[in-house]
Amino acid sequence: MALCAKKRPPEEERRARANDREYNEKFQYASNCIKTSKYNILTFLPVNLFEQFQEVANTYFLFLLILQLIPQISSLSWFTTIVPLVLVLTITAVKDATDDYFRHKSDNQVNNRQSLVLINGTLQQEQWMNVCVGDIIKLENNQFVAADLLLLSSSEPHGLCYIETAELDGETNMKVRQAIPVTSELGDISKLAKFDGEVICEPPNNKLDKFSGALYWKENKFPLSNQNMLLRGCVLRNTEWCFGLVIFAGPDTKLMQNSGRTKFKRTSIDRLMNTLVLWIFGFLVCMGVILAIGNAIWEHEVGMRFQVYLPWDEAVDSAFFSGFLSFWSYIIILNTVVPISLYVRYAPSLPGSSGGPRERPLSVKVNFWGRNATSSSSCAVNTL
Repeated sequence: MALCAKKRPPEEERRARANDREYNEKFQYASNCIKTSKYNILTFLPVNLFEQFQEVANTYFLFLLILQLIPQISSLSWFTTIVPLVLVLTITAVKDATDDYFRHKSDNQVNNRQSLVLINGTLQQEQWMNVCVGDIIKLENNQFVAADLLLLSSSEPHGLCYIETAELDGETNMKVRQAIPVTSELGDISKLAKFDGEVICEPPNNKLDKFSGALYWKENKFPLSNQNMLLRGCVLRNTEWCFGLVIFAGPDTKLMQNSGRTKFKRTSIDRLMNTLVLWIFGFLVCMGVILAIGNAIWEHEVGMRFQVYLPWDEAVDSAFFSGFLSFWSYIIILNTVVPISLYVRYAPSLPGSSGGPRERPLSVKVNFWGRNATSSSSCAVNTL
């Protein structure tokens, strides 16, 4: 997966020459490998804990645990806080690990799909992750488009082909794409193997309905538009075969440019509970301040008379400092106003965390050119 995360300098324009990997490699273009997972074995624990402690309640109970480790102010055992806190963190970590496992599984499945690539004058089976910018790919009917391609030729007259773009824009109606006339006759493998045209176009972007560039071939310039492009995620329909030149691969494709980074998701319940915990903690602080002030006044007015029988600790040298320590003691004693039991109950109730079915397939029936097609969609994460 190192190739998926390789950093490259920003592009001002994209240059791709057909059938010339050596020329294209000098630009350090991204490979066709994709990565949507958030963690690996080394980063899971620190990154996941960092994300979990963005929850106000988790931070609060960690702070409370630290206070309970200070003997001068703690009157309760730290065990009463660490057990439920570790339980909540563990359940959430297992849920996040499960989600990311399925992301890794999906990435591997997509990256290992097979595609026909023209290499050294012959069509060879290659994994999607090994497809490079400048390669010529053959697509057959009902196949997914492996990368953002310039349509070169097809089995249909005038270089036409039909695609379904449901994964890009949700539209299930067919769309028409057409090769430019100068390449529409390149349907023979021998002709495609000799094709050495160079495309100069815009850098990678997320605009699905826009493409500008030009094809330079045989000392001529041919303008290109979005109507000449097949984008990754599309499906070839009602077309026996077509050939395309890879322009953008992997994270540079418009599909991946629109997907963005995998982020830590918060549900509306998470945000509501964070707000409630902040209000409850504010109320707890107010109670602690009032009780600490009362303690300081009592120690100054009354407690001073009983020093022989009720001496202060060695570290306490004034009524004010006694009130300060009492404030933290009251915070520990009254910590139950923030209900960690609610979080213990809430965490296992998350979908997929209770040991039940994780995915609930949704059967979707759509109509393509008068034919019924059934596809299955499923939830990719537990946090919605």
